[in-house]
Amino acid sequence: MPKYMIVATYNADGMKGVLREGGRARRATIAEMAKNVGGSLEAFYFAFGRDDVYSILDLPDNVTAAAVAMHVTASGTTSCNVVVLLTPEEIDASAKTKMWFRPPGA
Repeated sequence: MPKYMIVATYNADGMKGVLREGGRARRATIAEMAKNVGGSLEAFYFAFGRDDVYSILDLPDNVTAAAVAMHVTASGTTSCNVVVLLTPEEIDASAKTKMWFRPPGA
């Protein structure tokens, strides 16, 4: 199953919710969300800095990942970015793909 890193940033209301409910409750909610769309939560971490949460999810496909991002962002308390993660084996297969490409200006 494809892996995705969801990088989330809370606005003030979102952070108030984390303060009220706790970090474990947020992790449980994300795990349940992933399960409901046919996936699973592999890792969930809070962080210092510009972004508040880094999570790794196994999700069925890009459409599902987009749905997760859209619903999370539509909550109005969180913005998120989705990063598609690739295995070393997938990169090796990509490197063997033959194609034609003309660089800009060439």
